[in-house]
Amino acid sequence: MTSSEVWDDETAERYDITSAERFAPEVLGPTVDLLARLAGSGAALEFAIGTGRVAIPLAARGVPVTGIELSASMVAQLRRKADEATLPVVVGDMATTTVPGEFSLVYLVWNSISNLRTQAEQVACFRNAARHLGPGGRFVIELWVPPIRRLPPGQSAVPMSTGDRHLLFDTYDLVTQQCTSHHYWPEDDGTVRYGSGDFRYIWPAECDLMAQLAGLEPETRLADWDGSPFTAESESHVSVWRKPLGATDQRPDIGGSDGCAFAKKGPERVLGG
Repeated sequence: MTSSEVWDDETAERYDITSAERFAPEVLGPTVDLLARLAGSGAALEFAIGTGRVAIPLAARGVPVTGIELSASMVAQLRRKADEATLPVVVGDMATTTVPGEFSLVYLVWNSISNLRTQAEQVACFRNAARHLGPGGRFVIELWVPPIRRLPPGQSAVPMSTGDRHLLFDTYDLVTQQCTSHHYWPEDDGTVRYGSGDFRYIWPAECDLMAQLAGLEPETRLADWDGSPFTAESESHVSVWRKPLGATDQRPDIGGSDGCAFAKKGPERVLGG
């Protein structure tokens, strides 16, 4: 069983509203454009598909998409927009759950791999992506770069968002690479709603080593979906690894999910799908 947290019905129902900025055309458009190019004429598999934010428009572009999702509540929200025939989804965890078929693209967006809170689980996620890929297939993740350069000695918190309607502070344990996001939303009645989520941050170089352990080769690293170059000042990255053309299929015989309904993301810092 993975260490990810469950997203319950209440959190899933608020998901699309609280992440509305991620549905904006200027954000979603470049994401879908790049994923469609990388998928080519093949099929795509999304880990942590969520409510279908990315998968539904990608499928509308003609890319067959299958999803793995840890939270049954999130799948229920997705089913309000797309049926099983249009967008098949298996409930299970992204580190061990397998689905039938071979894919030219496996992708994991908006920091969701950090919901796996141990290094071993994150390595298993890379290996799970590799076993679903055909030779030449690609694994893509979108992930934030830990902003711990902002931490002066003796401080453990970094402000991430200070808008009028949402305050977000991340606290870091530099020994264990654990992170907790603290969210504060002011309500119209004067009260403040609080939510938190626990994650494990990953350095880009650590991602490359995980990919190497999974038999994947680095292809490119960008700062964003729009193709911006990745630099020392980048606060996020979109990284692509490729399964070698001569690689053999590592997958055991499968007939569906071999994972249970482990829950997925911690509340509202790492937002996938």
